[in-house]
Amino acid sequence: MQIPQIRIQTTKAQLGLNIQKPKQHIEQPQADLQISQPAAELSIHTTSGQLHIDSSQARRDLGLIGPLEATRNYAQKGKQAALAGIARRAREGEQLASIENGGNALQAIATSKATPHKKPLGIKFVPSINSVKTSYIPASVDINVQTYRAQIDATINKPIHNYTQGKVTGYMLQYPSIEIDVTI
Repeated sequence: MQIPQIRIQTTKAQLGLNIQKPKQHIEQPQADLQISQPAAELSIHTTSGQLHIDSSQARRDLGLIGPLEATRNYAQKGKQAALAGIARRAREGEQLASIENGGNALQAIATSKATPHKKPLGIKFVPSINSVKTSYIPASVDINVQTYRAQIDATINKPIHNYTQGKVTGYMLQYPSIEIDVTI
């Protein structure tokens, strides 16, 4: 006995896909930047130092004096010498006027003029110590600086963004099928 047979054959469906990938382009332009730095202002004020040197005493010690002071000194010495001469002549006149009282007035006058004057010996420092006087007023410096902040202007540019969407399309590579075969 033969048994009837059913034979079923199927073919699976196959789907194909066409894929277009999306395209994206992003660009970021640099920011527009402007920077300016104002120059600082600098002012310097100085007061000069002052050095005072008084060497008049040292010059006097060396015999270097000005014409006005020399004239005063010579006038003073001349006046003293004239007064000393007058006093000496008056003294000698009194000695000669009292010659009748005895004594050797002429001899005393002559010996006083013949005796040399003694000068002291010793070391003399010319000019004298501490004869030059100095004083100093130091200089002063005043510095003023005025600084300014930098001026920064920044303009941010938006990004450039281009986007093309992707696309997916499907198609049938193979259609499904069923074949049924019956044999008896």
